[in-house]
Amino acid sequence: MRDHFGEDEIIKTKDITAFYRQFEEDVKKTTINWRVYELVQKGILQRIGRGTFKLGKENHFVPEISSQMKSTYRKVKREFPYLNLCLWNTSVLNEFMVHQPYQFFSLVEVDNEATDSVFHFLKEHRSAVYLEPNEEVLENYLTADKNACIVQPLVSEAPVLNVNGVTSAPLEKILVDVFCDSVTFSAFQGVERSTIFKAAFDKYTVNRNKLLRYADRRGKKEDIKTYLESLKILAVK
Repeated sequence: MRDHFGEDEIIKTKDITAFYRQFEEDVKKTTINWRVYELVQKGILQRIGRGTFKLGKENHFVPEISSQMKSTYRKVKREFPYLNLCLWNTSVLNEFMVHQPYQFFSLVEVDNEATDSVFHFLKEHRSAVYLEPNEEVLENYLTADKNACIVQPLVSEAPVLNVNGVTSAPLEKILVDVFCDSVTFSAFQGVERSTIFKAAFDKYTVNRNKLLRYADRRGKKEDIKTYLESLKILAVK
């Protein structure tokens, strides 16, 4: 199988079916599905989307959650128990970058109608809190604050990940956010953004379907598809 598929970035179920039918013309679909399952379990294939695979063992990204982030998350959930909340810090991008930014910040993403309330609540507990800051605020104030926190709306149906009781962002969401919001993530644009994307896809198993579905929610599906194709990350098959 490794010899057959070689350097192929994307392997579809139909490709695997054609591979097996070279040797067993009448092999059943259920048999192929079971073999695919075993190949994934053994680390020969990794699942990167619905009916989509690549060679190699799965390696899923888990964002680091600091004690301060845990504290912030618990305070907000205690005050707003029914709120949809996602918390992550831009420091998780550190491992994908060549030039390390000197400033990182936390994203507190909540239901759109609750952003004002959460912002004012957090301001009672910490000073460096900003509500959907524009470019001017980011340049003049955010860069001077250590451990700054940005409150912004959580896109509906955004993918999330539970990390030790904290709802955080999976890699698919982080990459799309960096791509879509060049103001908030200005330090991660240009060549650095390309470096981040290439390193992320090279190091971890990224679910293409999940990434594109979220990009679609943000109205950027075709844009990010074109971008991934230009980086030779998303092959057209």
